[in-house]
Amino acid sequence: MINNLRIENFKGWKDTGNIKLSPLTVFFGANSSGKSSIGQFLMLLKQSVESSDRKSVFFTGNEDTAVDLGLPSDLVFDRDWRNDIKFSYDWTLDKELKFDDVLHEKRYVANRIAFAGDVKIVDEESQTVEVRSFDYDLYTTDNEDIKIGLKKKNVTGNSKKGYELVYNNFEFVRSRGRVWDITSPVRFYGFPDEAVAYYQNANFLQSINLFHEKLFSTVYYLGPLRKQAKRLYTWTGRVPESVGYLGEEAIQAILAADNEDRKINVKARSPRKPFKVVIAEMLLKMSLIEDFKIEKISEKRQDYDVKVRTKGSKNWVDIPDVGIGVSQVLPVIVELFYAPPGSIIIMEQPELHLHPNAQAGLADVIIDAIHAKENFESRGVQLLIETHSEHFLRRLQRRMAEGVLKYDEFSAYFANNDNFPAKLEELQVDLFGNIENWPTNFFGDIAGDIFAQTDAALERRIREEVHE
Repeated sequence: MINNLRIENFKGWKDTGNIKLSPLTVFFGANSSGKSSIGQFLMLLKQSVESSDRKSVFFTGNEDTAVDLGLPSDLVFDRDWRNDIKFSYDWTLDKELKFDDVLHEKRYVANRIAFAGDVKIVDEESQTVEVRSFDYDLYTTDNEDIKIGLKKKNVTGNSKKGYELVYNNFEFVRSRGRVWDITSPVRFYGFPDEAVAYYQNANFLQSINLFHEKLFSTVYYLGPLRKQAKRLYTWTGRVPESVGYLGEEAIQAILAADNEDRKINVKARSPRKPFKVVIAEMLLKMSLIEDFKIEKISEKRQDYDVKVRTKGSKNWVDIPDVGIGVSQVLPVIVELFYAPPGSIIIMEQPELHLHPNAQAGLADVIIDAIHAKENFESRGVQLLIETHSEHFLRRLQRRMAEGVLKYDEFSAYFANNDNFPAKLEELQVDLFGNIENWPTNFFGDIAGDIFAQTDAALERRIREEVHE
């Protein structure tokens, strides 16, 4: 789980300030306020980590990736390519990082890692991006924390611009032989092979790279617009990694989970239930449908249809024949329970196309997701959600007051773009769900509309009575 995140000079953000990330973190704000950019930044890092080009600092994306952010200069705040993009985050390890310094006969065990990066466009015409520096803080169980990183050398003339290893509280021993420059890092975060070969006791640097890559392998994304429902779905037994960026593999994910006999505990001390049953119960909880089923249309074909039974009806209908809200929210619900335990799930506007009562119900489903267990172990998923829904927030506030959602399980932020640059404001939510610093016109001026309506109605009645 990522504990804290900070981003500087990225798109609309001069500086987000520190963002404390909880099991459930929700971002609110007006259109174009920058709230979506926070999730986009994490997806930029993920697709850069997974890029086949180890020397490319950032992979900004294409039509096949979760986000396509254009040219490197499009990433920079105010599109001023001279600004450094700086970012930092720390995460708790589900498996400790252990390594030995055999030269000094010492073992280290780290349970948390913090990373800070500084990236810059060095040429506007070529859009060349380079790493200026990065640092890792390894928080060890014996409180002997280690700081290790790479820094661009300050050189002049025709000297080759290499990198140097910087470190604190660890003694590296140089290997014998000639001195050579450490070349460019692996993407934005990685120690290159030369850094490992340069020192006799630096093999663990490769482990740090792997732990960073593992972090982003747990990040999943679901966009604001999901694929429309189809009448037939083909499934050949493949197990999809997720429901897809557009939710296009939601049905295949249900079938795969059912085939693997995955069972979920939604509530404490509740019985384990088949995955398909859990999804049906969540849709029912939101008052969207009474039941749904997925059936193979023929033993000779790998095609399936999805049928639902709407509230108050005895008849089953194909999913394209019900309201679009069902098909749009189905991938949301599936991803919440399908993503592997320990996943970090980023969602934009999961409430899209839902009526107010269903938006509130979705908040309850999301609370269930962060509390759910699988194989009697906590699924431990972390959710980062961008939304416009007041009904969604109000339900979360109510559940905090009731003690269903704990104080340390929830964080909320408001992207305020009333002034330039935009400011990310943390909402001060108390133990009872009260927001102590409710922003002006957070969800529009509802009270103002009510008063204006009352005044207008009163004036109209007076005018009509006068004319009578």
